[in-house]
Amino acid sequence: MPVDHRAVDRAGATTGTEGILAEVLAGVVRVERVSVDSHFFDDLGADSMVMAQFCARVRKHADLPSVSIKDIYQHPTIRSLAAALAPSSDTPVEPAQAAIEVAPPAGTRQYVLCGTLQVLILLGYAYLAALAVELGVDWISAGEKSLLDDYLRMALVGGAGFVGVCALPILAKWVLIGRWRPRRIRIWSLTYVRFWVVKTLVTLNPLVLFAGSPLYVLYLRALGARIGRGVVIFSRHAPVCTDLLTIGDGTVIRKDTYLTCYRARAGEIQTGAVTLGKDVFVGEKAVLDIETSLGDGAQLGHTSSLHAGQAVPDGERWHGSPAQPTGAYYLGVEPAGCGAGRRAAYTVLQVVSVLFFYAPLAFGGVDLLLAEVPVLVTLLEPGPSAFTSWTFYGAALVTSFVLFFGAALVGLLVVVTVPRMLNLAIKPDKVYRLYGFHYGVHRAIARLTNWKFFIKLLGDSSYIVGYLHRLGYRLTPVVQTGANFGKQVKHETPYLVSVGSGTVIADGLSIVNADFSSSSFRVSRTSIGSRNFLGNEIVYPSQGRTGDNCLLATKVMVPIDGEVREGVGLLGSPSFEIPRTVERDSRFHHLATGPELPGRLAAKNKHNARTIGWHLLSRWFYVFVLTLIGFGATDLYGSWGVPVIALSLVLSVLFGVLYFTLVERAATGFRGTRPTSCSIYQIDCWRRERFLKMTGHMHMALNGTPLKNVAWRLLGVRLGKRLFDDGCTMAEKDMVTIGDDCTLNVGSSIQCHSLEDFALKSDRTTIGSGCTIGTGALVHYGVTMGDGAVLAPDSFLMKGEEMPQRARWGGNPAREMPDNSADPLVPRNVDVGTVLVDEK
Repeated sequence: MPVDHRAVDRAGATTGTEGILAEVLAGVVRVERVSVDSHFFDDLGADSMVMAQFCARVRKHADLPSVSIKDIYQHPTIRSLAAALAPSSDTPVEPAQAAIEVAPPAGTRQYVLCGTLQVLILLGYAYLAALAVELGVDWISAGEKSLLDDYLRMALVGGAGFVGVCALPILAKWVLIGRWRPRRIRIWSLTYVRFWVVKTLVTLNPLVLFAGSPLYVLYLRALGARIGRGVVIFSRHAPVCTDLLTIGDGTVIRKDTYLTCYRARAGEIQTGAVTLGKDVFVGEKAVLDIETSLGDGAQLGHTSSLHAGQAVPDGERWHGSPAQPTGAYYLGVEPAGCGAGRRAAYTVLQVVSVLFFYAPLAFGGVDLLLAEVPVLVTLLEPGPSAFTSWTFYGAALVTSFVLFFGAALVGLLVVVTVPRMLNLAIKPDKVYRLYGFHYGVHRAIARLTNWKFFIKLLGDSSYIVGYLHRLGYRLTPVVQTGANFGKQVKHETPYLVSVGSGTVIADGLSIVNADFSSSSFRVSRTSIGSRNFLGNEIVYPSQGRTGDNCLLATKVMVPIDGEVREGVGLLGSPSFEIPRTVERDSRFHHLATGPELPGRLAAKNKHNARTIGWHLLSRWFYVFVLTLIGFGATDLYGSWGVPVIALSLVLSVLFGVLYFTLVERAATGFRGTRPTSCSIYQIDCWRRERFLKMTGHMHMALNGTPLKNVAWRLLGVRLGKRLFDDGCTMAEKDMVTIGDDCTLNVGSSIQCHSLEDFALKSDRTTIGSGCTIGTGALVHYGVTMGDGAVLAPDSFLMKGEEMPQRARWGGNPAREMPDNSADPLVPRNVDVGTVLVDEK
């Protein structure tokens, strides 16, 4: 009878720790005994989910040290793991974890009254917007009927509206807040309402769209930020508590970075300073928590974070989450001459283009629509309501169809032609000055080719390959997998992207093929090797040091120094090597090869094609109903006036929430989503792809309000009381359970699925009562967070992890860590907000 190599006598254990660890592992992998020298993955056939369960069981033994998934990968046998966990006489003992102070939870009545006040504020804003529209349209209509007069009036009204919308957040900030100071604000209090109003206006200001220009910097200065000369900020995540933000001369902040100067935690908003010195570089998708700083000339790498209290000394380079010193150099382009005059000219040109081109174009488009759709002229005339006429609905049907599908067709033609012609002016590896002709061309290319509509429409299917190829990606020779790219891919320029054959890329890839200093930029080719698998939310820079046959795990930090990695997996930030694949994860590989693959791929393509059709139909019907609401408001305007315009704005938002709730539920046949493990060539995966493609997005104005909680419940989230959601995203809502009084920070994500090397895996996730998920953190599938647990910013809580009650974890991958960033950073003797009602 053959001997099972996994059932080896554990008598080889030489210490009590080895013996207990071996006994725990034997229970997890369901064998009688394990050898202390058996490799977890190669000999025992475990995977990361199994080992996460092992870590959770070890943490329940008070006589064993805590084990993280990183420990498992770096010490993949019982003997090596026990040796690594043994305390060393030279190693200082870490301080005990500080107690996490929790604010008393707000009562339900205070929560409801705060939400009511927020609703009234949103309704008031809608009414003011409607009043402004009415005054502007009436003034334009009162002019002489000449082309020049109409153009000038449109430009003036559009300019006044643009200036008003941009100035309102600045005015609101100074009136409602004054100067921001380090403080605590109790969530759902009256002080919180003022915070929410300012935060919403600041983050939704159209000037955020001007990130990367001096105009954006001027906006932040007007809000109170202390920003030096020559600073470039590409991130559209606008800082909120701007008086607490200090940025020195010549600093560069790349896109998708969070430096909000506040965080939500345990029932409170905590505000604190973020200080950046001169000539600092902050990489893409970085997160800077409150009370953090970088000294002069310091660098923080891509997908890295500074946790509260961390400070990078002058001239040092750090990366990782939380960041640690490194030798990698992230500022990849030398400076060039770029004076104040050049910046001023670029700013003036932007303002002029808005006032004298885009604003008249918007009004002119509405005027053209009125002229070309006769029924609208009829609606504006006094008479009986048009709601009883079939012509009304027919006109809305035709108008919405032409607008939606016409815009999609014209947009496709523009995207594949205009940027290609513009790209003739940009030479790879040549240094250009900022704020000139070439910079404007590069930014135009980036905006046009990153249009999300087509990426989401075609992603997770074979059809995305043809689109990206025509966009400029170098993908030949193409090996179709049916899932070469996900629904979220972006780049600086598509003409310098190379992806090898057989590579599969999940959602959230950002290709960084342009380097910026405070005065110059340069584009260069980014190459991703063959037979790679890239997980979610990865930033891949042009200096990336990975080759063929690599697995890049979710949220991994791609290394930019050292040898080229091939045939390995990389996990974490900073990244470390893991097995490229394990036996348990390869059980679906046979479906991705062999003579039957073309048939499976053809079946997937047919299903994906139907999904694309349903996606287009659902989006067009949404536009159709919005058109009906607009036509109805036009018809009733003569008798109702401004209120009907405000009502139409409110109805549009409410309809969007209810409609996409119905669409999401219909995408699963009203059966909901369920835990699964299947090949990408099986029907369960295709149905999940359809569901994920049909999901909508919530309006940012709902963040931080009880209205978003209502929407989550409609979408299937098993939700407790008084959730504070500042901007979290969830994929499979009905697979998420959240307890009472939880806190979800901006940019956080709960993802109950993962695409893993030709396989889709998903499971339920449970967030206990009183939990906090930090800014930019990602919670994976199969996770359980105990009551009161806190996950630090930019952390990655891996699949299958179990956080104990009141634990504080952080990092990528997340692990237990001392709470050195606790409440002493924010003084206790501050105003925590006036309650709206006494809960006695």
